[in-house]
Amino acid sequence: MVEIDPGMVKTDEFALNRYDGDAAKAAATYAGVAEPLTAEDIADCIAWCATRPHHVNVDRLVVRPLAQAAQYKVHRVNV
Repeated sequence: MVEIDPGMVKTDEFALNRYDGDAAKAAATYAGVAEPLTAEDIADCIAWCATRPHHVNVDRLVVRPLAQAAQYKVHRVNV
C-alpha cells in the first residue's frame, strides 16, 4: 500500500468545486504559479508506484510542483 500526497495540482474541476463554482477564486489559487502539477503528473506517479518490483516498498510519496516548498509556501511571480 502506498500513500501519494500531491501538492498543488491544477485541474479543471477541483478548484471550482472547492470554491462553489466561483471561477475567479478558482483561478486565483493558481495565479502566478508558473507550473502547478497536472492530473497527468499524478497519474504518472501512481503508475510508477504500481510498477515497482514486488520487493520495493514505497510507503509515501510527496509530490509538489517546483514552486511549492510546503502546503503554505508557494512562490508566485507577478501577474
